[in-house]
Amino acid sequence: ITVKSSHQDTVTAAGEEGDDPPKEEPWVTTLKTTVVNIEVGEFRGHRVSLWDLLHSHYIPEENRKELLELYEAGELTLEQVKTVVSTIVTRAAAAAAE
Repeated sequence: ITVKSSHQDTVTAAGEEGDDPPKEEPWVTTLKTTVVNIEVGEFRGHRVSLWDLLHSHYIPEENRKELLELYEAGELTLEQVKTVVSTIVTRAAAAAAE
């Protein structure tokens, strides 16, 4: 019985590790599947997911955390996140170009 119990614990732990993609939060999936056209920097001419833009070097970590928290809490709509992220990336890229 002890061996079986230990085996079950191992299976559960391994199963939890392997199940990460299906357990992804719906709001994270939405950010990863929503793409925008940003015509600046390395993104020019490419469709980029909001998730990738949020995690690009153009978005400071504190801004990223705040945007993700507000979106997850339902205080920002997807359109608002898209607008804010696009604006930050565009301004940061323009500043870097100067």
